[in-house]
Amino acid sequence: MKKEVLTLAFARSVFVEFISTLIFVFIGLGSALKWPSALPSILQISLAFGLAIGTLVQAFGHISGAHINPAVTIAFFVGNQISFLRTLFYVIAQLVGAIAGAGILYGVTPVNTRGNLAINALNNNTTPGQALVVEIILTFQLAACIFASTDNRRNGNVGSPALSIGLSVAVGHLVGVFWVGPILGACLAAVLYFYILVPYCMNMSDRVAIIKGTYESEEEWEEQKEERKKSMELTPP
Repeated sequence: MKKEVLTLAFARSVFVEFISTLIFVFIGLGSALKWPSALPSILQISLAFGLAIGTLVQAFGHISGAHINPAVTIAFFVGNQISFLRTLFYVIAQLVGAIAGAGILYGVTPVNTRGNLAINALNNNTTPGQALVVEIILTFQLAACIFASTDNRRNGNVGSPALSIGLSVAVGHLVGVFWVGPILGACLAAVLYFYILVPYCMNMSDRVAIIKGTYESEEEWEEQKEERKKSMELTPP
């Protein structure tokens, strides 16, 4: 497991998850505050969340994958796409980033505007059970969109993953976001996508290696083989 963690690329990925979640929360919550001059509409808030996530995916997706959501990270782990330690570090970075983003927003907004920082709550006599089902469905569609739009096995032009994910987030925020529902919905999407609809043909040892963070694809192995070969050619007898 140490092989993956003790790399500069891993540290960069974890930091990117922290900073991107900080920015996302700052922008998203900021758009939902009750500014005296102009109260935001649900559409405005949803677009702010969606455009923010789309921008961040475009900016940082190639570094960490830009999960920016514990539910998405856990779903990637359930789908056997990332290691356990990467999952753990990503979720911690996202939680700390979210707290930092909310804290910065709290410090730079007037007292009469910040309120409770737009904390989610059940409205319109919605029961916890109803909210759970809604959140499962909403995050299912988001996770499925992320998996499909970033799948490198797809042939041809698949459009812009950042735009697709941003729109998916905007759609979800038109209804709501919580905790248990999103994790369940994202995990269900991972199981359906990675094990049923578009499964990877991998043996158990490779799947375990992914969880440990020691997996090397054939392409990576060939690249290392070529590097070793060049090194041997350059070494004087």
